[in-house]
Amino acid sequence: MVENAPFLPGLSPVEGRPVQVTFDAGRLTSDGGVLVLAEIERRLRLADRLARCIEDPRAPARVQHTVAEMIRYRALLIAAGYADANDCDALRADPAFKMAVGRSPESGADLCSQPTISRLENLPGHVALKRMMAAMIEVFCASFAQVPRRIVLDIDDTEDRVHGQQQLALFNAHYDSRCFLPIHIYEAITGKPVAVILRSGKTPGGAEVACVLRHVVKAIRAHWPRVDIVVRGDSHYARPEAMTWCEHNRVGYVFGLAGNNVLLNRVAALAEDAAVSRVQGEALKVRRFGEFRYAARSWHALRRVIGRIEASAQGSDSRFIVTNLAGAPRWLYESVYCQRGQAENLIKAHKLHLASDRTSCTSAMANQFRLLIHTAAYWLLHTLRGLAPKTSFWRAAQFDTIRLALIKVAARVTEMKTRIKVALPTSYPHQASWTLFASRAAKLPP
Repeated sequence: MVENAPFLPGLSPVEGRPVQVTFDAGRLTSDGGVLVLAEIERRLRLADRLARCIEDPRAPARVQHTVAEMIRYRALLIAAGYADANDCDALRADPAFKMAVGRSPESGADLCSQPTISRLENLPGHVALKRMMAAMIEVFCASFAQVPRRIVLDIDDTEDRVHGQQQLALFNAHYDSRCFLPIHIYEAITGKPVAVILRSGKTPGGAEVACVLRHVVKAIRAHWPRVDIVVRGDSHYARPEAMTWCEHNRVGYVFGLAGNNVLLNRVAALAEDAAVSRVQGEALKVRRFGEFRYAARSWHALRRVIGRIEASAQGSDSRFIVTNLAGAPRWLYESVYCQRGQAENLIKAHKLHLASDRTSCTSAMANQFRLLIHTAAYWLLHTLRGLAPKTSFWRAAQFDTIRLALIKVAARVTEMKTRIKVALPTSYPHQASWTLFASRAAKLPP
């Protein structure tokens, strides 16, 4: 308790009584919910898994902040909405974050500062980063109680604008900006992150796509040798190198395929039928589906192509996909390929709600490390959301909604000799939900 705290004048009286404001409420935090996230992190062992991939060059006797503690602190800050390394300075004495990292809220030493975090970001080299990316896939596989029969991987890239001289930054005419185009891979059914890979701001080539798929699939099958894997992506992932690799390695694929005159001519009869049927009153929008074997000049084999033709008031629109999966054309297009759009929401959660586009380090390796820590924060919030009942509002809530409602909770922390008391507001509107999440987090398997 602060004694002789200064009185802050200027506020209007309420019902004739003056309002006095002083900074003497004691040891408070505005992020009481990070204690639940810390419980989840202990069960997932995210920080420990990533820390063991990094060789610490410091003298052990002089270490004040272990690598695992720094990673845990940084991931919790990001999940709580503090995306900048500078926030480490402002919150290093915050009682909730100290407890979340494993230190006493009052008698424990303060957490690491911004310069320490910056040194950590520039510590991992190529080998360490590869190990850390493999560790994130290990987290993904360990998150399943049972080995799934099939997983669906959505692969896509997103614009990450740069505002300096960062390595790998290139000008992209499509986005009209200097940027990175990091590749995001998510498991479509569960929304769990699999890999986030920093790369230059150009469209990935066939060899690069094949290389990414090879490493990711190999890491997954090291844990699940017999799992069936299906990969979905838009048209610039329909590279012959990637499709050939998938065909030779028991991986299904559904990729968008850019239209051309040859493809349009193959579905001309269907386009005409759809347009006539719409005029005759079949529906406001008439769809037709067809399939045929096709090979572009760069392909070494004929592949199955499915065409979707739609006639509407705006005219005729034809879209194409290429796949090695069996099934009816309508089902493959509408129920398999079109569901790929959900990946954009997952990228939005990673990029906007967790600010993973703060890749402002000069070194590309440091920026890749940042993406890994932001992915760790994604795991924390995704796991927290998954603790909600299946019919609960929280199951479909965005990360920023969960943060505002469940993480940004004021709390008074009192350290005693025998216990530490965390007092939450009596008027907190989500008491039942917070209690449920905390109890379920404590029961997660280690």
